[in-house]
Amino acid sequence: QAPLVESGGGSVQAGGSLRLSCAASEYTYRDSCMGWFRQAPGKEREGVAALYTGGGSIYYANSVKARFTISQDNAKNTVYLQMNDLKPEDTAMYYCAADSSLVGSLCGSYFAPSQFRYWGQGILVNVSS
Repeated sequence: QAPLVESGGGSVQAGGSLRLSCAASEYTYRDSCMGWFRQAPGKEREGVAALYTGGGSIYYANSVKARFTISQDNAKNTVYLQMNDLKPEDTAMYYCAADSSLVGSLCGSYFAPSQFRYWGQGILVNVSS
């Protein structure tokens, strides 16, 4: 089983909403920092949102605060990214990532691609104007 499997991407008009899901194995999910990154063509991969599945730490990039919400379902070993009021600049490949070494507040403090061991295959979000 792949450690992380994303779903829920697609195309939407500006102002619309999408919800991404990231299903993890129990081993990958438990007490891990799980987050969403995105990468637009010609740009570096950037962090969008992250949470510590053990509880108590959530992080958002400034560009998505008040529009995106990250949440978890412990029964399903799944992390979600609810994206509202989408803008064309949100268009990118979105990747789910996880790492068990970033515990608690470290999850937000070290939220960078190089810190994450496990990655999903990526899923496209396309927002048209």
